[in-house]
Amino acid sequence: MPTIKSSTDLKYNYNEISELCREYSEPVFITKNGVGDTVVMSIETYESLSGKLQLYTFIEEGLNQFKEGRIKPMRKSMESIRTKMKQQCIS
Repeated sequence: MPTIKSSTDLKYNYNEISELCREYSEPVFITKNGVGDTVVMSIETYESLSGKLQLYTFIEEGLNQFKEGRIKPMRKSMESIRTKMKQQCIS
């Protein structure tokens, strides 16, 4: 169940809300005049969600490349990566 607090709670009880965010690793929904307005979360939760979003983006990109036939065998991909790494080490 999501935690919902008012903007007044945020204003006067910031430390309590901050602790909730860190303790439960979940966002806290802030309302203004009884209507959803803002979401507050710990930095750790934000970084975790951002990482997942980036991973999902990479997966989606890979699936699109597969559908479009723009893939190559793993062996060729690894050879290409090794070549690029060697070139960077030489430079």
